[in-house]
Amino acid sequence: MQLSAHEVGFRYEKKGWLFRNVSLTISAGEVVGLLGPSGCGKTTFARLLAGYESPHEGTILLEGKPLGKRGYHPVQMVFQHPEKAVNGRWRMRRILEEGGHPGDELLSDLGIEKEWLHRWPHELSGGELQRFSIARALGPDTRFLIADEMTTMLDAITQAQIWQSVRAIARKRGMGIVVISHEQHLVQRICERVVDFQQFT
Repeated sequence: MQLSAHEVGFRYEKKGWLFRNVSLTISAGEVVGLLGPSGCGKTTFARLLAGYESPHEGTILLEGKPLGKRGYHPVQMVFQHPEKAVNGRWRMRRILEEGGHPGDELLSDLGIEKEWLHRWPHELSGGELQRFSIARALGPDTRFLIADEMTTMLDAITQAQIWQSVRAIARKRGMGIVVISHEQHLVQRICERVVDFQQFT
């Protein structure tokens, strides 16, 4: 299975093109890094890959077909700020089950304590909430994970633990990962291939 961008471009009505002619293919089981400074368009491109927005030119294809709009999406994205990606009126158990319960082993690997399942989002720290966001994104039908500055708010030790767990899950499932970051040392350490996104801006 492959997730592909073909000559993709995105523009703002008053500011012009943010990026153009982006072509990138991520294969199942591959970990690809997109490196670049803030404001270069990495997050916008990530949203295109995950189907949150549509490109103004070019196409995004999953296994050669346009991304579907119904049912559980096989391309999942984890945002830098988890509080913006969850429903504050739901307890954490319901939020997790939105993508299919990931299983106790995964929760343990991500350092999620069972008692947290009964809490509201505002009762968790940013790091704890991000662990839930990652677990929810790793539902049983996920084939590609888009990680946008996913562990930026975590300390170095926790970052390493989270990435070790996520990469192990990806290898087991044959799942592709796109790592969005401005931290060169991070993408070089965990990615098999690194793309400098500034070349498209």
